[in-house]
Amino acid sequence: MLSTDDKKMRKVVMSSPGVIETIEATVPKAEKDHLVIRPAYIGICGSDIHVYHGKHPYTPYPVVQGHELSAVVVETGEGETEFKPGDAVTIEPQVSCGKCFPCKEGLYNICNELKVIGFQTEGTAADYVSIHRKHAVKLPKDMSLKEGSLMEPLAVAVRAVGKAGDIQGKQVLVIGAGPIGNLVAQTAKAGGASKVLVSDVNPKRLDVASQCGIDGGIDPSRENLNERIEKEFGKEQKADVIFECAGVQKAIESAVQTARKGTEIIVVAVYETSPQVDLAWVNECELTLSGTARYTKDDVKSAIELAGNGKVSLTPLITDEFELTEFAQAYQHIDANSEHIMKVLIRVNPQGYNKKQE
Repeated sequence: MLSTDDKKMRKVVMSSPGVIETIEATVPKAEKDHLVIRPAYIGICGSDIHVYHGKHPYTPYPVVQGHELSAVVVETGEGETEFKPGDAVTIEPQVSCGKCFPCKEGLYNICNELKVIGFQTEGTAADYVSIHRKHAVKLPKDMSLKEGSLMEPLAVAVRAVGKAGDIQGKQVLVIGAGPIGNLVAQTAKAGGASKVLVSDVNPKRLDVASQCGIDGGIDPSRENLNERIEKEFGKEQKADVIFECAGVQKAIESAVQTARKGTEIIVVAVYETSPQVDLAWVNECELTLSGTARYTKDDVKSAIELAGNGKVSLTPLITDEFELTEFAQAYQHIDANSEHIMKVLIRVNPQGYNKKQE
């Protein structure tokens, strides 16, 4: 087992918006019902960027980030039987109360007292991390650790597409082709959607969508979105389901305006401000407007199965990698190159578990 006596490690702390430092900390011990894991890759998501800019309303400082990751177990608590050193894992990072109405209904992803690792509780931006075993989910042995770090955003997509029910044979429009929109589109396609289109004003994102096998991309700044939808889906049929993954006023407007009567619109994006929605038109057309938030562990497991079966393409989404001590540079790079960025990964221990560390 890993000896943690007086062993030191690196930990990255954001003390205030935009201020990041690497500190020395003590390697945690594996207490009962806990695992000590060594992160391999950590993904940076849109919510992390909001924290960096001081725009996340629910994250206090200082904060240790890191909720999208792949890792390897290096030590287990007494009596552990499911996990062992050497197991590759990801985490389901939601800390719920288990007592409120949503939790009792199995909807702990919208727990009234929800905290998320890397936001309201300490994240994984360190050489070693102690997590409760209930947050760990095994990764397949043949899955790369890079791909494993993308299971969290893929789980978001799995839950979002699941909101639409049986997607088999349906025509789908995804507004916003960033990482989440891309994964929603791929998940819908993998679920049997007959045709999936993505809309975005960023040509890089549309190109990545094409690389991932999405049926078509639309740039609404260059062509009429409604006319293209009618051409691709049929003038009367249009989209059966629309996923809004952009999170801006124009996006939700487009979703409502281009929907046919009876279309289901699922809001996946997180809005910084409250958008205006033409509810009179929603009413008139009997549109179904629903939201989706995060995921459950079952969604994470479904994401792992989806990726493990090769039904989604993940590598094209990874545009950049930085070292653990380069968190600040990673954010600066994202700010300076936002038009070209999809998913940025932080390398912590990309080689995974080395038994010589025992």
